[in-house]
Amino acid sequence: MGEFQSDISAKRLLELYSDMIYRIAFARTQNKADAEDITQNVFLKYIDSNKRFNDEEHRKAWLLRVAVNCTNDFVKSAHYRNRAPIEDVPDAEVHIEENSEIYYAVQSLPEKYRLAVHLFYYEDMSVAEISALTKIKETTVKSQLSRARDMLRKILKEAQYEL
Repeated sequence: MGEFQSDISAKRLLELYSDMIYRIAFARTQNKADAEDITQNVFLKYIDSNKRFNDEEHRKAWLLRVAVNCTNDFVKSAHYRNRAPIEDVPDAEVHIEENSEIYYAVQSLPEKYRLAVHLFYYEDMSVAEISALTKIKETTVKSQLSRARDMLRKILKEAQYEL
C-alpha cells in the first residue's frame, strides 16, 4: 500500500469542501455572513494544523468535525446571542436545493434539529457518523431526525406541499 498523498492545493481544497462547510455553518446560523466567517475559520485552522491524513475520508471527517466545532463555538458566543434577529430570506448566493419549499422548511426547524437533518440528508452521513461527529448519542440523533421529520410533515402539510 502506498502512502496517502496529503498535499492538496488550497484551490482544490476549497473546491472540494467549501460548499459543504458553508452549508453546515449556514444550517445552524441561518446567516450568510456568519456562515462565511465560520467557513474561513475552518480553513485557517486547517492551514495552521499541519495535520497529516490517512486518506481523503480522514481529511473530510476532520474538516466536518472542525466545522461543527467552529459553528458550536460561534453559536455559544456573545456575538451570536446578542445580535438582532435576522428576518431576511437567504439571498440567491445561498445554495438552494431543487425543492426550495423543503429547503426553507428545514431552515425553519429549531436549531438543534437543523444540523442533524443537514448532515443526514444533504451530506449523506449515517446516524453513527453524525453521532461521532457531533458527540451526541446515536439514540438522540435518531430522535432528532424523527422529530424533525414530523415537524417537516406538519410544516409542508400546512403549506399544502405534498412529499
